[in-house]
Amino acid sequence: MGTLRILSGMRPTGKLHLGHYTGALESWVEQQNQRNEAGERVYETCFLIADYHNLTTSLETGEIYTHTLDMLIDWLAAGVDPEKSPVFRQSQVKEHTELFLLFSMLITSSRLERNPTLKDQIRDLNMESLTYGHLGYPVLQAADILLYKGNVVPVGEDQLPHVEITREIARRFNNLYQHPILGEVFPEPAPKITKFSRLPGLDGKAKMSKSLGNTILLSDSPDEIAKKMRTAVTDTKKVRKNDPGHPEVCTVYSYHEKFAPQEQLSAIEADCRSGSLGCVDCKKMCAANIAAELSPLVEKRAYYETHMELVKSILLEGEAKARAIARATMQEVRTAMKLGEITC
Repeated sequence: MGTLRILSGMRPTGKLHLGHYTGALESWVEQQNQRNEAGERVYETCFLIADYHNLTTSLETGEIYTHTLDMLIDWLAAGVDPEKSPVFRQSQVKEHTELFLLFSMLITSSRLERNPTLKDQIRDLNMESLTYGHLGYPVLQAADILLYKGNVVPVGEDQLPHVEITREIARRFNNLYQHPILGEVFPEPAPKITKFSRLPGLDGKAKMSKSLGNTILLSDSPDEIAKKMRTAVTDTKKVRKNDPGHPEVCTVYSYHEKFAPQEQLSAIEADCRSGSLGCVDCKKMCAANIAAELSPLVEKRAYYETHMELVKSILLEGEAKARAIARATMQEVRTAMKLGEITC
């Protein structure tokens, strides 16, 4: 089997936080750099800035470009290599919308309404009404993936319904339309179940969210990290410094599990349980470990922030590469569908 193509993406919401880093960026960089025994890349990776997807939940667009650049800088600082992985905005590759339109003819509204992920979003966002664009979110996602002929889709289990919709659309298109030379135009992408490392927010809520103000940004300085860490919730039963703690229910310990050196982690757990490690010192240690891990990212980020023309050129070059792939795919689609043919 040759190199498999993966398309991954994020909505442009500005500077990223630790949840983005552990939940996505680390996996992206690992996939980008993974090699087989012959030294060949296992995956061809493409990274999408999903600005159209932003509109499914918010029509505010004034900050999208600024947020895009901030997010892209964090991607680059974390190790995304534009020479290996083109980075591009969804809105600048018009074929996304063309394929979305065609795919929307291949699926019923009732099928989309049964999507459990959609039901969860409506509940979580307390939405009173549903737009056509939000209902069709998985169809646009299918167009994103299949436009680049993605073979593999890394997802958590909660996103499996979206992958299944993509597979259904690919299958229906291939059954209806055949390319005279290629035969089937689209692969049926396989889900790659990934156990994303989720970090709770500083307030103990299930995930970090800038709207909740419970995040540590990848761009935060050591002092900012220490200040934020002082607000983190801990074991509510550990009232006094010498009280025995319960690491399994402590938000700060969940950060230790990710960022503390392994030999230090066992000592932190033992000292917490015995009561010899107080929460103030525990938080200081955790903040120092997080700052140490983020130090190379902060340094790279500072470089890109002073070389914004380079960042913009990386984006434009990635979009040129993406458009070339997208144009070729859409030509195959039009040929298979016999759209735009001129016959005598």
